[in-house]
Amino acid sequence: MSTTSSPATETTPEQLETVLAAAATAAPAWAATPSTTRARALVAVADALLAHADDLVPVGMRETGLAEARLRGELLRTAVQLRLFADTVVDGSYLDVRIDEADPDFALGARPELRRVLVPLGPVLNFAASNFPFAFSVAGGDTAAILAAGCPVILKVHDGHPGLSLATAAVVEDALRASGAPDGVFQTIVGQDAGVTALRDERVRAGSFTGSLRAGRILADIAAARPVPIPFFGELGSVNPVFVTGQAVEESGEAIATGFVGSVAGSAGQLCTKPGFVYLPEAAGLDDTIRTAAEAVPEHRLLNDRITAGYAERRDTILGTPGVRVIAEGSLRVDADGDGWATPTIVAVSIDALRTGRDRLLDEAFGPLSILVEVPADTPLAPLVAEFCEGNLTATLHAGAEEMSDDLVELVGQLSAHAGRVLFGGWPTGVAVTPAMQHGGPWPATTNDSSTSVGTAAITRFLRPVAFQNMPDRFLPAVLRSDAVGIPAAVAPAGASKQWGEAATA
Repeated sequence: MSTTSSPATETTPEQLETVLAAAATAAPAWAATPSTTRARALVAVADALLAHADDLVPVGMRETGLAEARLRGELLRTAVQLRLFADTVVDGSYLDVRIDEADPDFALGARPELRRVLVPLGPVLNFAASNFPFAFSVAGGDTAAILAAGCPVILKVHDGHPGLSLATAAVVEDALRASGAPDGVFQTIVGQDAGVTALRDERVRAGSFTGSLRAGRILADIAAARPVPIPFFGELGSVNPVFVTGQAVEESGEAIATGFVGSVAGSAGQLCTKPGFVYLPEAAGLDDTIRTAAEAVPEHRLLNDRITAGYAERRDTILGTPGVRVIAEGSLRVDADGDGWATPTIVAVSIDALRTGRDRLLDEAFGPLSILVEVPADTPLAPLVAEFCEGNLTATLHAGAEEMSDDLVELVGQLSAHAGRVLFGGWPTGVAVTPAMQHGGPWPATTNDSSTSVGTAAITRFLRPVAFQNMPDRFLPAVLRSDAVGIPAAVAPAGASKQWGEAATA
């Protein structure tokens, strides 16, 4: 059910109590729903979203300024992810079932039978994102993962696209209801006060968030400070460093330059994977190509007035920092309502200027702006990661096709220690919806660097392990019973313990 009838209507305390009570009631029923039924519900939501594309996309265009092609592609991605998670639920491997057979001859004394499985946490509060009004909003990756895990969703609507949020929520609610999902398994709330109150409520067992570092940190602290703390999975900020070698410039400099501008300019740079810093050789000779490509990009509307104001402040700070050399100045036009239209701004700094101005330069600029860092010849690249890079969602290396050195090996090691996804070639914008995708990284990219918000591993954020010891079949969850069919399980057979360690010395 939706608690609002218009984008301007905030959820009242009485409505919020109804939502929380319904979610708590739905939790055990949804958790107990057979996997095939839950999977069919996810597919039903995917089908319904695509069927309503012609209704939803125009609303999204009006509220966000994003192009029709971008929004239709994002809606398709949303549906594909729901279907991927449906297959994952049916497969059952995400449950990480482990069975230790009873073993009277266990190496340390008699071992009981143990059966371990991941179970749903309970109601999850999901704070929708602004920059992906489908893929990270009402029916996006977090919502899909929460539902797939067997948890009810309480979706806090983002005020950057309220009309689209409520329209999308109605589609999701109808599809879930028609598929037989329990009442209360998906609900929306509106307003900051409602979101914070819900996060503090004992019936909410986890939180998820995609947005700014400042807001995410506040919410994470609230979740941690509860009398009973709960897990909070926040995706916050990332500058996604890129390292380009001299040999890469020689082999494909023009393609690197144009690809870079395209990645920075896409959706006006309002992507969490936008390359914010590119470390490349001094005198790489790419300025003209970059400038030409940047100046050919038409202006694009920013998502809302707050993002416009934040981008304007960061852009002014960067342009006003000593040592910054402008390659493409770009533009920012702001109307009377505070909404902005921008073209790409590309600047360059020396390593020394970055060291001197790091307090002004190193923060994320959320919008179509990126900084080239000019690295003197023969400077080792690997140490620059620890010096300038915090945790990131992505990191990228452009090297020659056959280029190899100890420094590059160390660089890849450093990048993997500082980012969740490390690319060779290409650009980090564009996150594949696929089982092996990792979309997370060390702080401040996320609040939990072992989690991901894209890919099938995203489901496990909303599960916890339980082991049952010597439990009769009739009391076990269905997936742990002796007659469970088709559920992958890691079995430790009786009698094996006395051979442990032999594989290591074979």
